[in-house]
Amino acid sequence: MDSAIIKPSDITAIVLAGGRGSRMGGVDKGLQLFNGTPLALQAVQRVALQVGTVIVNANRNLNTYQTFGCNVYPDDDSEFAGPLSGFAVGLANCKTPYFLTVPCDSPRFPMDLAHRLASHMEQGLQQGDFDIVMAAQGGWTQPVFCLLKRELLPSLQSFMQSGHRKIDAWTARHKTVIVNFDEPADDPLAFANANTLEELNALESHPREGGDPPHFGFPPSRE
Repeated sequence: MDSAIIKPSDITAIVLAGGRGSRMGGVDKGLQLFNGTPLALQAVQRVALQVGTVIVNANRNLNTYQTFGCNVYPDDDSEFAGPLSGFAVGLANCKTPYFLTVPCDSPRFPMDLAHRLASHMEQGLQQGDFDIVMAAQGGWTQPVFCLLKRELLPSLQSFMQSGHRKIDAWTARHKTVIVNFDEPADDPLAFANANTLEELNALESHPREGGDPPHFGFPPSRE
């Protein structure tokens, strides 16, 4: 069997930049600079090397996001209902069999994220189906870093129409496999997310080697 059952062209990635940014004082988090580049643009550039198509979920400053060279989709409502709203609008506009989610506020996520998640999804296709493959590091699962099947859209829509918004509660309804990013070569801050401007500045200045300072975004943000 072909070792690359799931190819990059089979995956659409979404950069989630639709939050309120409340812990950053209400600023548009995706437009805050990290090493001189807006967080969301850096995420777009980083994930574009791994997949076939990239889209963005944003609810403010849409004209600015559209300059990033991707289709931009706001939530279906104006309630800033959280990451699952981004999942839903992304899945509704996904044209590929698989859908990868990444937040805008974790600028050091792995350059092999899609490949490693897809490899485990392939194992599921061969050995017993998986619906969602989710990243984890340092004992923390990362539900906003996941690869899922496009066919899960009706399930997600039903879940949200019932008034639910928690990612963990939805993924628990499906066969989910966890992929640990704890190999020696992995950046220990690969999934650190910046919840405040202070955390963003600290993450920007922290070297890739040297451990896992507790003041960064652990556990992962659900904003």
